[in-house]
Amino acid sequence: MTLFGFGKKKESSCPEIKNRILSAKVLGSGCSSCHTLYKNTKSAFSAMEIPVEVKYITDMETIMNYGVMSMPVLVINEKVLSSGKVLKAAEIETLLQQSDI
Repeated sequence: MTLFGFGKKKESSCPEIKNRILSAKVLGSGCSSCHTLYKNTKSAFSAMEIPVEVKYITDMETIMNYGVMSMPVLVINEKVLSSGKVLKAAEIETLLQQSDI
């Protein structure tokens, strides 16, 4: 018996998402906003217990191939989910749950 939830194994909050996410990238120029989105993205995946390495891409040629006009950019499974916004970790979690990735 555990009191107040101590010692309980935490269940994954999103098992169906965990199986669908294969890659995650943050595209940016290296500015503080881009770094903040990268940090928040890593926090969101950690909170959702999704074991995906989040890559930070600064190569402008690669970024241009995604057809985006403003940074930072959040890309999941090669699909642009957000551009030009510094999303908070909770916003990223909601976006992942609502998207058809």
